[in-house]
Amino acid sequence: MGIAQVFMDVGSDGVAVITMSNPPVNALAPSIIYGLKEKYTEAMNRKDVKAIVLTGGNGKFSGGFDINVFAEVHKTGDLLALPDVSVDLVVNTIEDAKKPSVAAIQGLALGGGLELAMGCHARISTPDAQLGLPELTLGVIPGFGGTQRLPRLVGLSKATDMMLLSKFIRAKEGKTYGLVDALASPEELLKVARHWALEIAERRKPWISSLQRSDKLGSLSEAQQVLHATRQQAKRTTPHMPQSQVCLDAIEEGIVFGGYAGVIKEAKLFKEIVLSPTARSLVHVFFAQRLTSKVPKVTDLGLKPRHIGQVAVIGGGLMGSGIATALILSDIRVILKEVDSNLLQKGLKSIEVNLEGLVKKGSLALDKKKKALAILKGVLDYSDFRNVDMVIEAVIEKAPLKQSIFSEIEKVCPPHCILASNTSTINLNVVGEKTNSQDRIVGAHFFSPAHVMPLLEIVRTETTSPLVILDLMNLGKIIKKVPVVVGNCTGFAVNRIFFPYSQAAKLLVHLGVDLYRIDGVISSFGMPMGPFQLEDVAGYGVSLAVKPIFASAFKGRTFESKLLELMVDAGRNGKANGKGYYLYEPGSKPKPDPSLQVIIAESIKQANLMHHGKPINVTDQDIVEMVFFPVVNEACRVIDEGVVVRASDVDIASILGMGFPKHRGGLVFWADTIGSSYIYSRLKSLEDAYGGFFAPSPYLEERAKKGLPLSLESSSSSHSTKSRL
Repeated sequence: MGIAQVFMDVGSDGVAVITMSNPPVNALAPSIIYGLKEKYTEAMNRKDVKAIVLTGGNGKFSGGFDINVFAEVHKTGDLLALPDVSVDLVVNTIEDAKKPSVAAIQGLALGGGLELAMGCHARISTPDAQLGLPELTLGVIPGFGGTQRLPRLVGLSKATDMMLLSKFIRAKEGKTYGLVDALASPEELLKVARHWALEIAERRKPWISSLQRSDKLGSLSEAQQVLHATRQQAKRTTPHMPQSQVCLDAIEEGIVFGGYAGVIKEAKLFKEIVLSPTARSLVHVFFAQRLTSKVPKVTDLGLKPRHIGQVAVIGGGLMGSGIATALILSDIRVILKEVDSNLLQKGLKSIEVNLEGLVKKGSLALDKKKKALAILKGVLDYSDFRNVDMVIEAVIEKAPLKQSIFSEIEKVCPPHCILASNTSTINLNVVGEKTNSQDRIVGAHFFSPAHVMPLLEIVRTETTSPLVILDLMNLGKIIKKVPVVVGNCTGFAVNRIFFPYSQAAKLLVHLGVDLYRIDGVISSFGMPMGPFQLEDVAGYGVSLAVKPIFASAFKGRTFESKLLELMVDAGRNGKANGKGYYLYEPGSKPKPDPSLQVIIAESIKQANLMHHGKPINVTDQDIVEMVFFPVVNEACRVIDEGVVVRASDVDIASILGMGFPKHRGGLVFWADTIGSSYIYSRLKSLEDAYGGFFAPSPYLEERAKKGLPLSLESSSSSHSTKSRL
């Protein structure tokens, strides 16, 4: 990381080139903003300066405002830490100056970086530079005039699309919309920008202030129709994201009362929303995700990851085919191994179907699909394993089967080959029990569908080599996953933390709460779907396979019922056969099934939990707390035992692995907004009413009694802390 500074170089042509330098992406730290103001003032006062070119060093224009400032504001609540950029710098200093500015863009101009460029009087860019306003992903809105200038440059529909969906576009596309005035190669960029700036200064090209334009906004009634339709769509698609409506408020102000009024309104709304719970949550997630790449005794040892060019995947089922798909999409050669030719053909076909799905969505080009399939090979034995860099075992959750596979591959794979298991629950020490290669055994736990879901849980035992962990972290990044390193225990981090999720939902059903109401409440909370629909989609085989594993590992704190077994006995297998808790028909949304009540009644009768056979009376908040507080409680145990490096890793794993709502900041962050004392007291009263399933963990109890956040790192570790890591 270099020092953040701003340089100015005045050429003999009278053009001052002002360069922002703050590696790696020229983030607009306060020092850069003050430096820009200083250099602009100097340029305005110099008689030898006719025009200005604004650019960024290191091949990048600017990645936007420094997000560390948001984190500081969230800690202190002090809005004075936010410099006045929108009016003071972009309007007064750049746009309304007596000398014109041209932005010379390469690499990227995102967020505040693009807003600075739009404040200039023209924009010259390299064709492939990325342009966008992604502020809404952080719970805020563009704050340097972006809500006003982007609609005036590209039109209202395109601007709202870019802002509300945080879409990036390439500069060559920006040229067709009017965001970019001219394209130039990296070598010619400054030359073209200087010439353009002089042409404006000498009035041979128009001197255009973006804020004053209105030609692309259409009539007031047309603009308001577009805004109304966009508002309705945002309410449907992002009901938990208040920043969408706030962004549209700022845009509307400028359309009705003019650009300058819009800038003032935007600045006011920005300062209000930056302290909102959503912004706090999303900024936390931003930093938490970056922290996952720092793992003590792995990433701090100075090791360099090895090249992984070829991977063998054992098992071509749902998980194996998904993992193979993710690898070949990133140009990693794959050998897919199955036990017979029928299963092998089925696995290869699944991979092709996965790729076809991406082509249909428009996210994969046809030639890229062909290239990916060309580096895939199907085999029925281990003879091709002699040259692989890594093996990922992805067979069913049966320990003896996994043990026999690992003892076989150890004999045929080269000594450097990483031996990974995609097990989701079985302890890795059990998996590798019959091998002599404990240092290269690791868990590579993907989430289904593996080529789509972004999380990769990397599970290390006490003997796994740090280099193997580093290799797998690097592979995760290559295949566009977020790797989270966790310790070795039953269920690891995500599945262990969330085992009470579906069990708590079933417990509520056995207390007489309507199953479909539970799913509705949990979906409204922000989960992609409720626990019962999730079980339908995942398949009952998974739930039934892991049920005894969790019951054995976590004795006394699981809730057991015969509901799933009764479902299977009645010929229900979830979405797989179109009949589960819901009815599934092609092309239709899942529908509740009234005939399910007979099975539920039988399961309730067998469990015999209802007091005098009367259903309990619960609010929607009660349902959320009874489902999620046991999950938080298990997360406390996982933190306490050192299964995760830090509490924020649970937040990222819960969002990316289970779909916990990102706008709530992840599981532990959300719990801390509620408070350890409240969660403890609720679980205590639930334990008194319904038993040990709700019993608070010692870690939660300790935090509650001291009034401490769950995420606060403990200086005195009572546990085997980093023994697992």
